[in-house]
This record gives sequence, structure tokens and C-alpha cells, in this order.
Amino acid sequence: MSEFKNVTVVKNANVYFEGKVTSRTVLFADGSKKTLGVMLPGEYEFGTSVAEEMEVLAGKVEILLPGESEWKLFDGEGSFFVPANAKFKLKVHSVFDYCCSYLAG
Repeated sequence: MSEFKNVTVVKNANVYFEGKVTSRTVLFADGSKKTLGVMLPGEYEFGTSVAEEMEVLAGKVEILLPGESEWKLFDGEGSFFVPANAKFKLKVHSVFDYCCSYLAG
């Protein structure tokens, strides 16, 4: 899906790691939520409170998922899931454009 219709976008940005990671929250009529964001090159660690699906829209990034020892490379497209109450690491090699879907439990 290349666009979302009939949504509410929160104007204030979510800003992390001194501005190297930013996103905007998109709210849907059914109560679901996504964020659309950009990460600049660097290494980051995030924690989840609910399960998430991260869709790679552009960029080169390596992901280390919880409980795994092998980094997974994404170059331009793909997606991955992160369980609730977990931490995951990212090595961003080029500007990473993403869509994060928050999955209801």
C-alpha cells in the first residue's frame, strides 16, 4: 500500500537519538496506529511495548532481533516483526525510510 486514506496525522514529531531518528504518528479510524519515519546512518537500540511490524521502504539496514545472534540485512525493501516487550538493534548504513505498524495483542 503506497498511501493511507482517511487518517489523522499527529503534527508533532517523535524524535530520538538527538534527531537522527524521527517519525510521525498516523491514526486510523479503527483505532490502529502506525508511524512513518526516517533513520540516519548509525547504530540504534529500541524497545517495544506491543508487537510491531517494521516495513523497510528504502535504505540499507541490518537488524538484530531479540533472541537471535545473526544480523539480517535489508536493502531497499522487506519487513520484519518484533515481539512485545522486547529490544532490537539496528545498524543503519544509508538513510532508512520505514513504516512501523503497532499490532494489537
